[in-house]
Amino acid sequence: MTGPAVVLDIEGTVGSAAHVHDVLFPYARERLPQWFAEHRGTTRAAELLAEIRDHLRTGTLDEAGAVAALTAWTDQDVKAPPLKTIQGWIWAAGYADGSLSGHVYAEVPDALRRWKKSGAALYIYSSGSVAAQVNWFAHTPYGDLTPLLHGYFDLDTAGSKKSTDSYRHITETIGVPAGTTLFLSDSAEELDAAAGAGWRTAGVRRADDPRPRAVPGHTTIRSLDERDLDDLMKGT
Repeated sequence: MTGPAVVLDIEGTVGSAAHVHDVLFPYARERLPQWFAEHRGTTRAAELLAEIRDHLRTGTLDEAGAVAALTAWTDQDVKAPPLKTIQGWIWAAGYADGSLSGHVYAEVPDALRRWKKSGAALYIYSSGSVAAQVNWFAHTPYGDLTPLLHGYFDLDTAGSKKSTDSYRHITETIGVPAGTTLFLSDSAEELDAAAGAGWRTAGVRRADDPRPRAVPGHTTIRSLDERDLDDLMKGT
């Protein structure tokens, strides 16, 4: 690709962190036992159990133990790949039956359209599974936003968001030079890792975020329609 790239975090950046913690997490948490009951004996359930055992480094873990581990990870907001996988599956059912929708801030759709029209390639990088990311943007109050996005990355396809190597891997995958790739996130640690890979960065601190207004060490914006962000995209 010859144009720039914009890589976006979801929680606290394009969508409300409260929506994740107050709506999505509880929705999946309370349905964990039901999911295992409905998928008992399936390949999908067996593979998920194996992934949970591997993550816990234990060779013995039954269904009840898996539910307990997933519940504990949910309550502690642990970015464990097996948890993100099953959350994505459970949320997919909720999106499909209309009981869930993806939250994006009001200016986000127009910002995505503007950047895409300018020639930028737009990507999502979140700890949530790729499947969950797609469903989030496909089911917003503003319609299906997935046609505006070029691709998605998660913990399995890119690695930890706090590791510089993950951003180097994304650079290799999308074929856009690090110096013309802009990353937006509400996490200073993630932004530091991206900057270590040569990316441009912008911190996002939404008006409903109780943390200090500035993201330490990074130009900070309150929304995606600020002039500072357009300047960063142009490299100025």
